[in-house]
Amino acid sequence: MKLLLTSAGISNTSIRNALVDLLNKPITEANALFIPTAIHAIAGGTDIARKVICGTLGDPFCELGWKSLGVLELTALPSIKKELWIPTLRKTDALLVGGGDCQYLCYWMQQSGLAELLPSLLLNTVYVGLSAGSMIMTRFGTTYGNHTLPGESDKSLGIVDFALHPHLDHEWFPENSLANLEKLATTIPVPSYAIDDNTAIKVTDGNIEVISEGQWKLFTPDKTTNG
Repeated sequence: MKLLLTSAGISNTSIRNALVDLLNKPITEANALFIPTAIHAIAGGTDIARKVICGTLGDPFCELGWKSLGVLELTALPSIKKELWIPTLRKTDALLVGGGDCQYLCYWMQQSGLAELLPSLLLNTVYVGLSAGSMIMTRFGTTYGNHTLPGESDKSLGIVDFALHPHLDHEWFPENSLANLEKLATTIPVPSYAIDDNTAIKVTDGNIEVISEGQWKLFTPDKTTNG
């Protein structure tokens, strides 16, 4: 399993180098698929998705010089024969999962069948998350409530045994102050990583490494680690 869980994308050289290491090849030789689904449950999501694909919003993600880039929309998959998209998915070097609403993304990961495929898929494919796309792989997720899903729908897949809180101390997200995230961490029964937009979590077959040119903090039941 190879995961690169970012707050805002490939925001600096250290995170880019971590991605290349996980791919085991240059980005220019790697094929990628972008999943924009989570952003549909955010106001203005359609335009945000366009900007992320074009590279005009935030840090590099889709516009990294990939050999090829496709778009995989999860909400469409239940009505499409699997032989049309699963072979393409299995040939992909990197799965780029964008941000937005964790609960909405989790629901469509499950409904599309992608969640069931992930364990085998991630034997060869690198999972690259951005914000909610990163959180969904952990034990904690959130929602903005702009959807009609049942309230008890899962907010994360729990593939890794920690929580992730992106956008630490970001001016656009005042609720993500260090003090607020520390309080939140006390309510979660697993370690919590609070990371800013210059930080990512690299997971390789269960080994966890913080990749950072910024600020981060790890909250656990018995100690706190700063970075």
